[in-house]
Amino acid sequence: MVVRRQLSRHINTLAFQCVFRMGGSSFNRLWPSVTPDKTTAIHVADNRGASPFLAITMRTYRNFIDGRFVEPQSDSFSDVDNPATSGIIARVALASQDDALSAVEAASRAQKKWRALSAIERGEHLRRFADAIVERAPQIGAALALESGKSVADSENEARYAADITRYHAEWARRIEGEVIPSDTPNENLVLHREPIGVVACLIPFNYPVYTLLRKIAPALITGNTVVVRPSNNTPASAFEIAEAALQAGLPAGIFNVLAMDHATAGTVCTHPAVGMITLTGSVNAGRIVLDYCKTNIAKPSLELGGKAPAIIEPDADLEAAASAIVASKTTHCGQLCTAMERVYVHASVHDRFVELLRAKMHAVSFGDRSQDASKMGPLVSRSAQRNIHAMVERAVAEGATIATGGVLPEGPGYFYPATLLVNCRHDMEIVREEIFGPVLPVISYDTLDDALAMANDHQYGLSSVLYTENYRTAMRVANEIEAGELYVNRTPADPYQGFHAGWKRSGLGGDDGKHGMLEFTQTRLVVMKY
Repeated sequence: MVVRRQLSRHINTLAFQCVFRMGGSSFNRLWPSVTPDKTTAIHVADNRGASPFLAITMRTYRNFIDGRFVEPQSDSFSDVDNPATSGIIARVALASQDDALSAVEAASRAQKKWRALSAIERGEHLRRFADAIVERAPQIGAALALESGKSVADSENEARYAADITRYHAEWARRIEGEVIPSDTPNENLVLHREPIGVVACLIPFNYPVYTLLRKIAPALITGNTVVVRPSNNTPASAFEIAEAALQAGLPAGIFNVLAMDHATAGTVCTHPAVGMITLTGSVNAGRIVLDYCKTNIAKPSLELGGKAPAIIEPDADLEAAASAIVASKTTHCGQLCTAMERVYVHASVHDRFVELLRAKMHAVSFGDRSQDASKMGPLVSRSAQRNIHAMVERAVAEGATIATGGVLPEGPGYFYPATLLVNCRHDMEIVREEIFGPVLPVISYDTLDDALAMANDHQYGLSSVLYTENYRTAMRVANEIEAGELYVNRTPADPYQGFHAGWKRSGLGGDDGKHGMLEFTQTRLVVMKY
């Protein structure tokens, strides 16, 4: 199929394929939360000589406030790039200050009625919401694939996994429990209630925007809070598709609001007196900004910030399994995971053998547009991320590291970077000390487990960690001594949603998932009853 586009910057091929295969009217069914912006003529000719003519419309996503998509109140817009092609695939209307105030006020009004519902009623709303997300997984997945560079299959699976975590939190409806505490005074009871906080501002990252959005709003909603969501401006389209699912599910107006915002407008939301909690997944610098916001009204912070996950490879480890898992961790979504392996400590006795396994497996990873070939590693989020990562590799080489594979900055469209293995690294190098957030893996040799633990713990971050060993005593020792919120033994991180994903040190405050993550969205009231 040959496509001739009359655009200065092209519409992504995948967007076109979705429309062409589904029929000309299907664009509106695929992206119903958008309004026309400008029409682009696209001429299509297949190899049989047919030449149907389709008019495909570039779209502008609208903000979702108080149960409806609202017309923009400002002339500010943000382009959404496809990182695999560098082409603009959509744009979003940036919320005005008035939009931000309207969203918080709508959430505050709705929260009074929402918290008054029984938890089981709130759970039923969440189940219908999850069903709608699954039903709309093709639309959500198509939008996510375009804006993130993921494959369509991975994007749809992310939507379904988001529905799963929504159902999981719906199941907590009958288990949000308080406590009865013995009193020192006769004829007296102490009853501890769990209550919602109020309005929660949810700041969503670019890397897993669909899953993380539901990971945050599902526990907030089941506990009786309402939310105002700011998606990443790199990946906002999928958030508005989730808003469509909320409409389809009949979620009460005002309990779930989604706005694309610049930093100033996000600050307006986060410092509003009605906002009692701010939850963020993002960088350490973003976390500092949120803490400044929280100071205004003494709002509660919940922060998942940077990570620099260490992997310790003991001499008795299954080296083949360890190498395969670590390479998969480092190349999934181009290494843009907070829990991806960021540094590998390998026992000196198996160092060379393990490095060769890593080198061969990373060398075999090719990159490219996953809408064309889902077996390839996709792009980084932006051109600046690509350049920053390459600059880190160049500085590592200048400090003495050796590139075993990769390390060449690609030319052409898209924000790709090859799977890169760095050896002869030292623990004091920047590449070992700072988060990479890309497909670059530094390897350091160690002589004793004491050395490995000392280096793993000598760090500003403490989110996830990994150990490969067949020795139970070694596993128990590391489990007791590692300075991280998570340890995965003989596997790489997976963030089970019934667990508790929390960081130590500069990796964050609070946490997500499971009972403990859900309780983050509550506050307590002690009732002392004399009788």
